[in-house]
Amino acid sequence: MIQLKIILGSTREGRKGPAVANWVFEVAKKYTAFETELIDLKQVNLPFMDEPVHPRMQQYTHQHTKDWSAKISAADAFIFVTPEYNHGMPAPLKNALDFLFKEWAYKPVAMVGYGGVAGGTRAIQQLKQVTNTLQMFAFDGLLLANFTKQLNEGGGFAATEANEKAAEAMFVQLQKLHETLKEFRQ
Repeated sequence: MIQLKIILGSTREGRKGPAVANWVFEVAKKYTAFETELIDLKQVNLPFMDEPVHPRMQQYTHQHTKDWSAKISAADAFIFVTPEYNHGMPAPLKNALDFLFKEWAYKPVAMVGYGGVAGGTRAIQQLKQVTNTLQMFAFDGLLLANFTKQLNEGGGFAATEANEKAAEAMFVQLQKLHETLKEFRQ
């Protein structure tokens, strides 16, 4: 079973990202190849990087870093669900990535961007640079432009048929990349 972690990158008050992340999580449940966990960085609540030694050394001194390391080490694949803030990714998501190094390596990551007209495109572009440095294999999973028009009265995300098809392709790609990269992680 592929251990998939869906990571919600926004932590601000009033955020709409949980609707998108919950939809991605529900879609993931349809795929028996994945055992999926939804991780909300607001709940993880990492401080800004506070380890005295570079993450490459894995000499962690704080329990929050050890816990984060264990959670990410256990994963085989990721989906980052992120908005775009001022043409970039949210600081808490970058911080969560920066806390670790080896734990991310040789794992596939799909990216779900949401926002206005650009649908999180520029945040995804920044994430690709960072994940490439972390030796991950990244690809665009979904870009949800003007996504607030798809929020229903209950605050949930009402996916279109095109969204559903794109999500299906994303999960197929994640599974294929997991199989390909598994050898590198051993």
